[in-house]
Amino acid sequence: MNPMASRTQKRTRRAVRKAGREAKDAVSNPILEFGERYGYVVRGFLYGAMGVIALLLALGRVSHAADQKGALHYFVNNSLGSLILGLVAVGLVPYSVWGFVRAVYDPLGRGKEPPALVARLGFLWSGLAYAALLLAVVQVLLGARDALEHDSVEGIVGRVLAEPMGRVATGVAGVVAIAAGLGQFVDAWRAGFARDLKKGAMTKEEYATAIFLGRMGMVSRGVIFTMTGWFILSAAWLDEPSRARGFGAAFDALLKEPFGHFLVFLVGLGLMALAVHSFAYARWVRTLSEKPRRK
Repeated sequence: MNPMASRTQKRTRRAVRKAGREAKDAVSNPILEFGERYGYVVRGFLYGAMGVIALLLALGRVSHAADQKGALHYFVNNSLGSLILGLVAVGLVPYSVWGFVRAVYDPLGRGKEPPALVARLGFLWSGLAYAALLLAVVQVLLGARDALEHDSVEGIVGRVLAEPMGRVATGVAGVVAIAAGLGQFVDAWRAGFARDLKKGAMTKEEYATAIFLGRMGMVSRGVIFTMTGWFILSAAWLDEPSRARGFGAAFDALLKEPFGHFLVFLVGLGLMALAVHSFAYARWVRTLSEKPRRK
């Protein structure tokens, strides 16, 4: 190899490593880590709101369920709506960043094996999804009152299907979503998320409760993820964007099944359990500056 080219490559590698270290230092500062924990509080609030709406749907008190965006719509016309949405937006900023941090720097110790890489891609998707939700909340705060009303899944799928190879891309997205839903069931069984918690800082009862609630929440999230993935896959198969629906439509579909109200009630309880589990994460999750616990 040309000596000059070799020196250039070495300088480039050093520059990349230095940039990586500086970026890691930037996202592991105490202020951002506090924001990441507050982000889990916001996530808990969102899943808790979804859970409450699902319970009310099962009891016949509301006409339809909602995803996270739809759940926030219930607060738009509240006297404290702007304050609530503002507090949510403040939490969504660092939580979205936390999704990218988990994907790139792996502070939760998922590793580099294929299943781990899939999980880290899920974290990347989380960062993108919460960034999109943040955008919708900001639009409402700036006066676009209908930004939370539309089913974002249907809109996104409609735009993708209109592109060349759109059906293929949508079909792949549907399969990935179904796989992610099935993965939630596996995670509930194995409780792999337990390694994310600082067990030594928790009492035995706190740890056991967090694991139990996490398992309940993963099962409920697995149900709605899998159904949403099926909706997306159906939209690709039939080339009909209207078949791609979000979490709210999953609840509506469950209602049509035998014992549907009971099923929706159970899923709603699971989402509320996931909310409390998120609050536990807010306090005890491992961040970038803390060494992950191995298996």
